[in-house]
Amino acid sequence: MAGGIHPSAVIDPSARLGADVSIGAFCTIGADVEIGDRSVIDAHASVLGPTRMGCDNHVHGFAAIGGDPQDKKFAGERTELVIGDGNTIREFATISRGTGNGGGVTRIGDDNWFLAYVHIAHDCQVGSHCVFSNNATLAGHVEVGDHVILSGFVGVHQFCRIGAHAFVGMGAFVNGDVPPYVLVAQEGYGRPRGINAEGLKRRGFDSARIAAIKRAYRALYASGAKLDEARLHLAQLARDSDDVRALLDFIERGERPLLR
Repeated sequence: MAGGIHPSAVIDPSARLGADVSIGAFCTIGADVEIGDRSVIDAHASVLGPTRMGCDNHVHGFAAIGGDPQDKKFAGERTELVIGDGNTIREFATISRGTGNGGGVTRIGDDNWFLAYVHIAHDCQVGSHCVFSNNATLAGHVEVGDHVILSGFVGVHQFCRIGAHAFVGMGAFVNGDVPPYVLVAQEGYGRPRGINAEGLKRRGFDSARIAAIKRAYRALYASGAKLDEARLHLAQLARDSDDVRALLDFIERGERPLLR
């Protein structure tokens, strides 16, 4: 749509708006906000700063972007929210800035879909091409890789990581690290239930790559091996598979328990 600013919008003089940006009725654009070209901020949404938002983003009505972190330790220090290009942020979604002792930046990649009532807390790092369904919630300091799908009402515990191409089923509570490619199902707290084979096929993974990932999953989850033993097996499988290598690297970097 062609850019334009509704006369009822409140825009701080320090905000910087790119070409063809559209700001709807009763929006609030705060100090130290940058919004990239062709972005759309629908009626009643707010974008507070410091926030840097790239091009071609669409923020729907009543979303609250760049607000103070919901953290008692936050003392008003300068922190940021950085959002990439082409994201869709639906109604009533909330994305908080970072905290001073948590890295200072909440960061969102490109081409994500965040549906209604999604919450992304302070200091989270979210990749690109993700889909967070309605009411999916990230606590603080969560890391999410590329092409991750969180179904409705998913809750992720603080400091957890979710690897690329993972799928978390509706209502699951995630309290440990989810490796790349893994499918998590709801049983109170979420539990691994195979790999996200259908998602991998849709993204162009061929049968050989998927078979290698399945072997890695069996070594990690179905063999009965302890984690140290499983890691040795994964190291062998990783010699012939970059995908298994990525999975093993994810495990090696972990500080929280692995979801098993």
